[in-house]
Amino acid sequence: MDKFTTLSGIAAPMPLVNIDTDMIIPKQFLKTIKREGLGVNLFDEMRYRDDGSEVPDFVLNQPAYRDAQILVAGDNFGCGSSREHAPWALLDFGIRCVISTSFADIFYNNCFKNGILPIVLPEADRDACMEDAERGANARIEVDLEAQQITLSDGRTIPFEVDPWRKHCLLNGLDDIGLTLEKASAIDAFESRAASDRPWV
Repeated sequence: MDKFTTLSGIAAPMPLVNIDTDMIIPKQFLKTIKREGLGVNLFDEMRYRDDGSEVPDFVLNQPAYRDAQILVAGDNFGCGSSREHAPWALLDFGIRCVISTSFADIFYNNCFKNGILPIVLPEADRDACMEDAERGANARIEVDLEAQQITLSDGRTIPFEVDPWRKHCLLNGLDDIGLTLEKASAIDAFESRAASDRPWV
């Protein structure tokens, strides 16, 4: 998993509430177990018409936001089913941070496990980020995980809270597998002892 330290990027405004995981990545794209290739279908039913052409008004289809790395969203982002394909699709598109007032618990946890930083802010601070994002590609937002601070394009700063353990994992690029591999020497030593003590197993 890639480390998350400081991110400076374009923020896309998506002021809809209750964006669920089926909106993020519709069910017909859940057949794969690969994390790559889902970005093209992110928000598929909002991004594309039935004939496959783009919906010009959808935010991620607008030239200013095609390379967005931050999403500023309405309340209760990621609700619905527990599909891990939702953060996979966001990450494959290039989104590394989602800012909202609230997240569904499972989606929130899945973000950290996949290298995405979900930031919970009070409504007024989220709205400030939303307003900044609506300025387009020239308004870049910086997210500093170490300092736990968002810097808007006008220099204004907004602090945010994050669980210390999750922060540690993101800063060091540690998912569940990475955390296990940190204990590889202890696991090897245990297996060697077990093989010696119980050769019949």
